[in-house]
Amino acid sequence: MADILYTYKNSVYANITNKCNCSCTFCIRSQKDGIGSADTLWHEKNPSKDVVLDAIRNYDFTGFDELVFCGYGEPTCALDTLLAAAKIAKEEKGLRTRLNTNGLGNEENGRNIVSELAEVIDSVSISLNAPDSARYQEVSRPKYENGFDKMVDFAKKCKEKIKDVKWSIVDVLSNEDIERCRQISENTGIELRIRHFT
Repeated sequence: MADILYTYKNSVYANITNKCNCSCTFCIRSQKDGIGSADTLWHEKNPSKDVVLDAIRNYDFTGFDELVFCGYGEPTCALDTLLAAAKIAKEEKGLRTRLNTNGLGNEENGRNIVSELAEVIDSVSISLNAPDSARYQEVSRPKYENGFDKMVDFAKKCKEKIKDVKWSIVDVLSNEDIERCRQISENTGIELRIRHFT
């Protein structure tokens, strides 16, 4: 059975769905079953909202002050569960909440979800992955057309409502692409974080 909550480095992560609307070429889920304390992050079937909420309520968060929504799927593909779980984490456990996302949640849910996220999410990290639309389609392989533009629009909307928003890229990108991502960071006023590929 897959872990719903797992620890990695200094944080606790919530793995609430396997569903994802991208198929990134470098995605870690195509390389191994688990990460951190989790032996496997592949759910045989996606957990119900109640199962996720119970997992959070029963988890000992001693020594941790943040819950990160990031597993082997895209958290906004399970939006109801995400919103309810983040609310519990904040109100009952006193935790900060962070969403690691591909930025296609508005498209996935057919509406602007940022105001709903802003009520329960303290920070958002959006996977930029590429410096332009063509490279993004090639690397992230989203199931939507114009995925890059939709992701950038989502990031800008988040910046209006949520205090802490960051772009995230992995250091497998070429130096030229990284510099172009820095330019997007400057143009959008959203900080860029470069992660080491593990």
